Amino acid sequence: MSGTTLRMEKWPVLGRHEQAAAWLTIWTDLGRAPRTIDAYARGLAEYLLMCEREAVDPVTANRAHIAVYVRELTSRPHRRGTNVVSIDSGTGLANATIQQRLVPVRLFYDLLMEEGLRESNPVGRGRYTPGRQRSGHQRGLVPRLAKLPWIPSEQQWLGILQVALEEPVRNRVMLALAYDAALRREELCSLRTDDLDPAHRTLRVRAETTKNRLERVVPYSASTGVLMSAYLAHRATVSRARGRCSCRSPGATTGSR
Repeated sequence: MSGTTLRMEKWPVLGRHEQAAAWLTIWTDLGRAPRTIDAYARGLAEYLLMCEREAVDPVTANRAHIAVYVRELTSRPHRRGTNVVSIDSGTGLANATIQQRLVPVRLFYDLLMEEGLRESNPVGRGRYTPGRQRSGHQRGLVPRLAKLPWIPSEQQWLGILQVALEEPVRNRVMLALAYDAALRREELCSLRTDDLDPAHRTLRVRAETTKNRLERVVPYSASTGVLMSAYLAHRATVSRARGRCSCRSPGATTGSR
């Protein structure tokens, strides 16, 4: 069963719209990462459901209908409700999530324009026009907000380290590598033993695991190197086969990963 078929089973609304199904198949065939395709499928499915509720043909929808979709995204109850501790918690999706939801809708209309089914894209995008005032930038449909990253306090860091002390050596070395090399989740979970160079304390992040598809080599600290040596020594007692660092070593027990 193909990935497109599985996603249409998860989001049946995609199968009810011929152009949407074709669009999703194209992006899948182009080799986009499975998680990217899942995000595209979810975003477009939510938009198509809104179109069905509003009795709107998505092929002929205009910017007013896109605005209705944005209003839904900004006003829906948060799935974790009052358990979320943030300035804008309680209702609505985060600005970055709204931007993510609009990307597949915009790409969907790009395809409809290429196929000659529309003349314009109701989502639009921010553009740069030389000579315009205010640096020549034209704002997109939804303003993009840039927030400062959350930085744990010293006490919170100590709590994280205390929990890490109880983890198997594999988990501890993954945490250390993620911190030292600023690895994204996909990059961290895709690390292989042949990506590591303990002699020079560097690791290779392969292009196919990165978001920008650019390979890079990054260093890690001496303390992480000590953990790395302990992990590799443990792994060698289980198997000398090369493979993912994040996977359980063949024959290992839950507590000895």
